[in-house]
Amino acid sequence: MAGGGRLALRALPGSGWVRGSGSALLSRLKDVAVVRPGFLSKDEEATMSREVEPELRRRRYQYDHWDAFLCFPWELHDLAQPSLFSVQAIHGFRETEKSRWSEASQAILQRVQEAAFGPGQTLLSPIHVLDLEPQGYIKPHVDSVKFCGATIAGLSLLSPSVMRLVHTQEPGQWLELLLEPGSLYILRDSARYDFSHEILRDEESFFGEHRVPRGRRISVICRSIPEGMGPGQLPPAC
Repeated sequence: MAGGGRLALRALPGSGWVRGSGSALLSRLKDVAVVRPGFLSKDEEATMSREVEPELRRRRYQYDHWDAFLCFPWELHDLAQPSLFSVQAIHGFRETEKSRWSEASQAILQRVQEAAFGPGQTLLSPIHVLDLEPQGYIKPHVDSVKFCGATIAGLSLLSPSVMRLVHTQEPGQWLELLLEPGSLYILRDSARYDFSHEILRDEESFFGEHRVPRGRRISVICRSIPEGMGPGQLPPAC
């Protein structure tokens, strides 16, 4: 599926990898909402997928998962200050956190760190792995500055998907990111804190006029530590 999806999407004429509500917004966010297609070779993508599969297979997909906060637990583990409302955060997912990796995967993750994170940024450990089933999706959410740092980077495996960002104060300002298997997405600074982001469900999965069929999607998510948090500390768990 990964190979076929990759070829089909690359055939889209003039689609690019990021589209938005206007040229000014695209220019303003070009360095803080980034897609790097083909970051992984097919062999590297297969290596990462094989490595996370045994741990994911031991877990069941979860549905109708409810939490009361602005940021979702699979990404931020932020339930320390619950709000007064609940949202259905994520549907059709399973997840794990992984700190031990093969030498081949460590080399890939080192490339992610070099591509996405500055020399003064320390990555949170362990690394988060999220598995969405074909009908799974993530609703719009805004990240917390207290439980995750200024940068997040994710490797997309198995299936293409579309990530949508919408400005929290001006919903007419939006971006869409086309995430192919083997691609790397990077969100920094204002793209993380001024915009909600979501992974579109299958029936809504379009990039412009082009249908992007969803299958099972695995993302390997690297995050910088929050400002003021030491390298040995972790955000509070849900």
